[in-house]
Amino acid sequence: MKIVFATNNNHKLEEIRQILGNNIQVLSLKDINCDVDIPETGQTLQENALQKARYIYDNYHLDCFADDTGLEVEALNGAPGIYSARYASMITNSAKSHDSEANMSQLLSELGENNNRRARFRTVIALIQKKDVCPCGCTGIKQEHLFEGIVEGEITKKRSGVEGFGYDPIFQPDGYDKTFAELGSDIKNQISHRARATQKLADYLLKK
Repeated sequence: MKIVFATNNNHKLEEIRQILGNNIQVLSLKDINCDVDIPETGQTLQENALQKARYIYDNYHLDCFADDTGLEVEALNGAPGIYSARYASMITNSAKSHDSEANMSQLLSELGENNNRRARFRTVIALIQKKDVCPCGCTGIKQEHLFEGIVEGEITKKRSGVEGFGYDPIFQPDGYDKTFAELGSDIKNQISHRARATQKLADYLLKK
């Protein structure tokens, strides 16, 4: 089975491919010669994931899925949320979008010495597939499905670990005394928000 993952983020591709295994061949945007910066203008993770998946399906007519992930910090009223990847750049013009170091620094600064460090990572995956509606397959409609994964944890007061990406060095999942960046990909890919959403996606695809 082949399916397009609407991303060129190598970290995400590696995670998804490891989780899905050999039964599903995951293609990137680069693999289908898509170099468009697909807009994400939704107000929720669900809207952004669907927006990206619909762009690929409508323009390339391929089964595809897209994800959007947010870090939701309780003491910051759910921020940075959908703005997680560009958190620092939205607050200070000096930071670049998708600058993980700047994003972590901004988040740690915002929290300060606040003792409430509760947070969660949440991933939403939007899947779009063609469904034939007549025996000969001459007519098709698209089916859309959403899969969600959540991991609860807390924000540490300093960075720890060198693996992973994004906020991994400052997020410690419940039940562990190490951050995602310290735990490494083998453990993270079993318990993370993306792993949980992807497993739901895999269960759906492989049961068909």
